[in-house]
Amino acid sequence: MPLRFTLRQLEYFVAVGEAGSIAKAAEQVNVSPPSISASIAQLETEFGVQLFVRKHSHGLSLTAGGRVFLKEAARLLNDADALHDVAGDIAEKVRGPLAVGCLLTFAQIVLPALRMKFERAYPDVRVRQFERNQGQLLEMLQRGEIDLALTYDLELSQDMTFEPLILVPAYVMLPAGHRFAGKASITTEELADEPMVLLDLPFSREYFLSAFHQRGIRPNIAERTGDIAVMRTMVANGFGYGIANMRPLNTLAPDGKPLVFVPLDGDLRPLTMGVALPNSEHRTQTVQAFIDHCRHFVVEQGVFGAGRAVEHQSIG
Repeated sequence: MPLRFTLRQLEYFVAVGEAGSIAKAAEQVNVSPPSISASIAQLETEFGVQLFVRKHSHGLSLTAGGRVFLKEAARLLNDADALHDVAGDIAEKVRGPLAVGCLLTFAQIVLPALRMKFERAYPDVRVRQFERNQGQLLEMLQRGEIDLALTYDLELSQDMTFEPLILVPAYVMLPAGHRFAGKASITTEELADEPMVLLDLPFSREYFLSAFHQRGIRPNIAERTGDIAVMRTMVANGFGYGIANMRPLNTLAPDGKPLVFVPLDGDLRPLTMGVALPNSEHRTQTVQAFIDHCRHFVVEQGVFGAGRAVEHQSIG
């Protein structure tokens, strides 16, 4: 039977069991309380047992089953610590499993070629990939289901580190022949009455709409879709304009119709594409090798057109 829990989840559970409070445990392990709550809930669901009795005024108390579970979880974590000597040898090599998440809006452009080049350079690494929206990627990072995520700097929590790779400004996506297609840039005021095809994904949606809201403009949302390929095709077929931060080298929609990308003029901040990962005192050579590989790849391949590389500086 495949394991559906992680050592990190057990670590959070033991911390709460010993502290008697999620807030105190969060301070001890330097993780946000919601992340700890989610981990405990997942353990209870996975094993079908109630580990704590929740008391609003007195925090949490272990159930009888929870006390037995705490003892065994602590023993398992101690046994895992014994693997450090073995891991010390492995960590000096780029090898082993690596779970990589990628924002689905640009996964099709970036991930396949990036992964193939990485695996050719490091054949002893076994990569698993997951394409998800921003909300799902952040949840997977917090639950320890992926090692890192290629994504934007949107709504990252304090218990995450972000390695910036490239700065990507927003563009207005238009069908060929649109009256704005020949402009050097387009303002949100000019777009106010135009029909919009909104990329309707968590956090991305709010980011794009903020370009209008911060200027007191209500966009004319004619269509919504959660699929970037569908949005490009709808724009190319005249349903409206779209806004995106990626400007691929191939400006054709999936159905072969041409698109035009014009810079969005205004106060909307450019997004930074990078690698998000949980805060950790120890970073394996495999993870670091993948981050370094990403940094070289996005610049050399020019996957975001006019994107500008960001100087190496971890955030978090």
